[in-house]
Amino acid sequence: MDTAAESTPGPTTDTGPADVGSAGRRRLSDRAAALRRPVLDPYWLALGLFAAYATLSVCRYRRMETMSWDLGIFEQAIRGYAQLKAPVADLKGPGANILGDHFSPVTALLAPLYRLFPGPVTLLVAQAALFALSAIPVTRIAARLLGRGRGLLIGVAYGFSWGVQRAVDFDFHEICFAVPLLAFALEAVLAERWLRAALWAAPLVLVKEDMGATVAAIGTIMLIRTWRLRDSRVSLTAIGLIGFGVIAAAVALGVIIPAFNSGGSYDYWQKMDSGTTTATIPLDTALRTLAWVLLPTTGLLALRSPLLLAALPTLGWRFVSHDDHYWGTDWHYNAVLMPVVFLALVDACDRSRRSPRAWLSGYARQLPVAVAGAALALSSSLPLYGLTVPDTYRKPDSVRAAEHLLATIPDGASVEANVPPISRLAHRCRVFWVGDTRGITPDYLAFHEDPPRTPQDMADYARQLHPDAEYQYMGTAGGVYLLKLKGSR
Repeated sequence: MDTAAESTPGPTTDTGPADVGSAGRRRLSDRAAALRRPVLDPYWLALGLFAAYATLSVCRYRRMETMSWDLGIFEQAIRGYAQLKAPVADLKGPGANILGDHFSPVTALLAPLYRLFPGPVTLLVAQAALFALSAIPVTRIAARLLGRGRGLLIGVAYGFSWGVQRAVDFDFHEICFAVPLLAFALEAVLAERWLRAALWAAPLVLVKEDMGATVAAIGTIMLIRTWRLRDSRVSLTAIGLIGFGVIAAAVALGVIIPAFNSGGSYDYWQKMDSGTTTATIPLDTALRTLAWVLLPTTGLLALRSPLLLAALPTLGWRFVSHDDHYWGTDWHYNAVLMPVVFLALVDACDRSRRSPRAWLSGYARQLPVAVAGAALALSSSLPLYGLTVPDTYRKPDSVRAAEHLLATIPDGASVEANVPPISRLAHRCRVFWVGDTRGITPDYLAFHEDPPRTPQDMADYARQLHPDAEYQYMGTAGGVYLLKLKGSR
């Protein structure tokens, strides 16, 4: 027997501890590398923005710093949808159907979520998610056309833009649906996905009645960009989108809203009434707002892109209005302009960096760095800066005391209130706006007053609002005063 063959060592599968550890580290390294893939950049950015936006909104709600009645109005409407009822917003008047104020049926999409998690925080978190979602198409197409680094810079500039920050800071509004729809639609335009662009743009008419004009503007942009192609299918799609936007706006303004409105009309026409003494916007205000929209966000380069046409309807209706809330740079009115101007910037940078004019090509190549730096620098005076302040995360004792006082109001009671108490009551009570109960005598009165008032002052105010009713003073806490109708539960 040949023993030499038996003693020859063969292959072995044994591995030592060092080999196992090395293999494990390689697997972790591979997974980490996969998470760093360029294709995931827009999604990581959106996730970070969502965390920042949601934290900002929820913390401000916890501090009871609600800015207006809009959060309560939309909560009442969405609460109606969630209960498979009409979207009644009593804050706009007892029994008022929200579709008679603005045509925004898109908010019904939040009804299932609100049914599971009833309360204003649900709306604020959903809005944060929608705003963050809009950063994905902006960053994605910027990276595709300008490169990964510049794409990320533009995505950061967009996410920290003053228009988006102001909207995040302003409670809740239906335009949070318009922002991602606009971003995805214009991304598709830049990617020359014409049918996809039309499909993303069309639902804008369900966000608000004025968005039909924006849909028509996007159709016009499609025509401009494809005119030389002589592609009849694309041209018909663009023309169809223009017609659809115009007709949808006309039907919403002339038929749907008046049908749901108690007065049979569209109430906001009066904000553009030329018979008033302040019917035109001051020139300095218009120029200042335009400068904010175009200068720190795009360095004016967006003016070279036809995508900027999508901003004209929004700017137009604001500038013909004599309501000073529409003119400035606060609140949510500029949010829908942000995806437009930033994607116009992407388009202009892509065109200009190939320009034979050296100054223009150099400007286009360096501008993403500049707009990102401007957005981050301006944030020191914008809402997101609050995330660096410890008091942002603390609920004041005064708010806890006010919440405890408002908690004594039973579920289902009717309450007349002003802004701060609304956010704590709309999800469980029938809430009316102060001075607009239209003959209804509510069970409770809940008002936030600053400077402080005496119990006698509040009793006198209650008699002024409801001369035939008698209200009992229940107490005050955190600047909130509570009165109860005698004989109510």
